[in-house]
Amino acid sequence: MAHFLSLLPVIWPWFILIAAQICAVSDRQVLSLTFLMVFGATTLTLGLVTPLAVGIAGLGLLGAASLHRLSGSAFVAGHVALILWCVALASHLVPGFHNLLILDRVQSGPDSSAFTMYLNLDKPMVLFAVLLVWPGMLHSVVPTRKAPLAIGLVTLPVLFLLGVVTGAIRPEINMPAWWLIFALSNLFLTCLTEEAFFRGYLQSAIVSKLGVLLGVTAASVLFGLAHFAGGPALVVFASILGAACGLGYYATGRLWVSVLMHFGFNALHLALFTYPGPA
Repeated sequence: MAHFLSLLPVIWPWFILIAAQICAVSDRQVLSLTFLMVFGATTLTLGLVTPLAVGIAGLGLLGAASLHRLSGSAFVAGHVALILWCVALASHLVPGFHNLLILDRVQSGPDSSAFTMYLNLDKPMVLFAVLLVWPGMLHSVVPTRKAPLAIGLVTLPVLFLLGVVTGAIRPEINMPAWWLIFALSNLFLTCLTEEAFFRGYLQSAIVSKLGVLLGVTAASVLFGLAHFAGGPALVVFASILGAACGLGYYATGRLWVSVLMHFGFNALHLALFTYPGPA
């Protein structure tokens, strides 16, 4: 807690962003966009973003909000442009976002490898865009399909076992001093954003056209490929995690289910195993 409190003088703008995210997934769109504009003005004033970054983010959000007016090839082109915009932001390719280095080559435990973490300004914009273009992800609740939900939940401990067997991780019970800032960042800036994009948007769109099996599989593989920078093994592990979360979302229609599955897996990884891997 002391570590977290020491960071408050520099991380406080992100609480405005988190408030915007919470309002967004609570379907309070006007309040969400109000918080988002306050966040944009605050970060621009503090020099955390440039006018160019704000402009690119704003154009993407306006485009997402306008997609429902398109049809035919323009509609398809619009979605392709949105996906490219989301990928560029999530990959930190858009200039002008000065993400805050918050953990610099720290170790969660003596046997863990070094870990670096930023508080992102760019990637969370993806959440607001996909909610604008696919608001149905907040209203797709279905009667719980128990079998796929059970398979998804069982997959999570199996994935840990697979990681131990292959040597990708090792047991290491530890809770680093920076766990709270990790949890806050991982839940809101990573898991919520990624689940909204890969499950709420991509999986839903593919399922609507190609069916459940191909939809869950394709979204999971794409989620895995998004982790290619970590190497082939991470792509495989992330794809399996994506499939588990995808089944959770399909089984319930509730975005928060897949978010909590994703976050719960990451939190247990940090607390019980070497993170992100053995030293």
